[in-house]
Amino acid sequence: MKIPVLIPRIFDHPHTYLSGKFDKLKPGSIVSVPFGKEIETGVIWDKTEETNRKFKIRTILKKNEVSFKENLVDFINWFSLYNLAPKGMVLKMFLGDKSFIEKSVQKYPQINIKVKNNFNLNVEQKKCLKEINSFGNKFNVTLLQGITGSGKTIVYFEKIKESMKKNKQVLVLLPEIFLTNQFNKRFEEYFGFKPAIWHSKVSKKNRRIIWQNIINGKLKLVLGARSSLFLPFKNLGLIVVDEEHDASYKQDEGIRYNARDMAISRASIENIPILLCTSIPSLETYNNVRNGKYNITKLEKRYKNFSLPHAEIINLNQNKKNKNVWIDPKTISFVKKYLDKNQQALFFLNRRGYAPFMICKECGSKFECKNCSIFLTFHKYLNKAICHHCGYQTEVKRKCESTKTNCNFQMYGPGVEKIFSELNQIFPTKKIKILSSDFLSKRKETQELLNDIEKNKIDILVGTQLISKGFNFPNLNCIVVVDADFTGLGFDLRSTEKNIQLYNQLSGRAGRFNKDSIIIYQTFDPSGRTLKSIIDSDQEKFLEEETYLRKQKNLPPFSRLIAIIISSKNEKESFLEAQKIKKVLSQIKNIHVMGPVSSPIFKIKNKYRTRLLLRFGRKLFAQKILIKILKKINISKKIKLTVDVDPLNFS
Repeated sequence: MKIPVLIPRIFDHPHTYLSGKFDKLKPGSIVSVPFGKEIETGVIWDKTEETNRKFKIRTILKKNEVSFKENLVDFINWFSLYNLAPKGMVLKMFLGDKSFIEKSVQKYPQINIKVKNNFNLNVEQKKCLKEINSFGNKFNVTLLQGITGSGKTIVYFEKIKESMKKNKQVLVLLPEIFLTNQFNKRFEEYFGFKPAIWHSKVSKKNRRIIWQNIINGKLKLVLGARSSLFLPFKNLGLIVVDEEHDASYKQDEGIRYNARDMAISRASIENIPILLCTSIPSLETYNNVRNGKYNITKLEKRYKNFSLPHAEIINLNQNKKNKNVWIDPKTISFVKKYLDKNQQALFFLNRRGYAPFMICKECGSKFECKNCSIFLTFHKYLNKAICHHCGYQTEVKRKCESTKTNCNFQMYGPGVEKIFSELNQIFPTKKIKILSSDFLSKRKETQELLNDIEKNKIDILVGTQLISKGFNFPNLNCIVVVDADFTGLGFDLRSTEKNIQLYNQLSGRAGRFNKDSIIIYQTFDPSGRTLKSIIDSDQEKFLEEETYLRKQKNLPPFSRLIAIIISSKNEKESFLEAQKIKKVLSQIKNIHVMGPVSSPIFKIKNKYRTRLLLRFGRKLFAQKILIKILKKINISKKIKLTVDVDPLNFS
């Protein structure tokens, strides 16, 4: 009997094999098959290979004890089509390492759990939980919206508890792996056990144990980054997406996808509920609520009625005297008041390193990456200039075009290290730490730092965007936004929306256990729209205005976008290939093809990048058309073509 088997390689179709002695094979069964000179792990698929080629059909060697649910095959097919990714490569993300199947199963300590209940829900939280439960246990999407510090987490903890009592598995998605340590602690306090943690930094051995206990249904609760979406759950009953608005859910390397959107698709195929949690939703989610596609329940007040921090605007046009100093005297006086009360302060700046770019005083040229069309960032603690795109590092040394000696570099713009240096001069007796990805490479060190912050052993924190996401610091009551005019969010039509969400999240880090808290915005544009929206705290008004503007300009969520990036070592070749592709795509009805244009960052890792942007109506499922056309286009082997469905980054 002929059987279709999908191989976890760059194929968009299954291969045909003979069933041999195995008569109980169905879609989802995991098998071992000969492939070339190797033995490969594959999965029985739902459709046979369509080909006119004549070839020798080989026989399946082994049927493994574990298997995927049939609806997982449906999800992979959908994921592949929607994101225009080869089915085999999507399957590879689910299968993981070969040892996951081949090595013996080890028990995970989470088995035989006993759920604790240490928290009393307030009136608002009880109302939200009741509304969530009223939507049922079949597929539905519910937005749990609440201001920062309102206790959203406890509400979905209760929903998780109910699911696990029914012997269901639960997946909780987080936007950053750095959040898992703190959330892990909160889960343990509430449930009495630690959830399984899944992200790229988890050891292969632990990932194997988790994978095996998930596929056999024994492991009930997983807390993970976007890759946890590709775990083969046997009895999934609930998905929770925390901070659903966060752009980190978008994967921009390799196979590109939005984990939030794909989580909704998986919940639909699994026929289970999904919770989207946030204080300010993405515009896509907000629009789906308005249209009645998603349910909504709201928490209007902070837990125990603590107020949000009051805002103070520092106009740098009036007060900033020294170009090399970034902390205003007024800011210092505010911060000192809180430090004197033994409370913590946070200085926020979404720039890594010491200075974002360097210019030679003699020849006037900027210090650029040799591989990318981007400036190198000076990292003082390493004494190196680093490219944040390709990872290139070099000493701060270059031959000057004018003097023929070494360049005399002037540092421009502040990074977190620069602010850290300033603060050490202003507050020499205070303990100051940087909280950014550059300084959190080791898990043990990260946990020690977070513990010190919670125990009030740190006086001042200097942090990047990472600090805004879900951290809970009891003594933090003063926040300073060093440069409120800087977006730092790349080339993005959603920059205003993201800024509102970012600063809203940031303000929520303060005053969670204290009625007297402050957030200070240092700005050269105190009347700017974004800042005004933040200060007014009128989320609904902002979302309505932004929705109106997007509709007027026919931008998402009122249209759909697909980006096509053409990369080549030869700049001219990249552009010519893009023109050829556009000529073919422009023949498709109801799709507007924009470009080709050079990417804003036109060279990354020594490859020149040209972009096309396709815009079309929401009712048109363009992927079905594109996948056929792109296969027919004769693309040069020297060209790398990347397709980005629903792009968030346009760099």
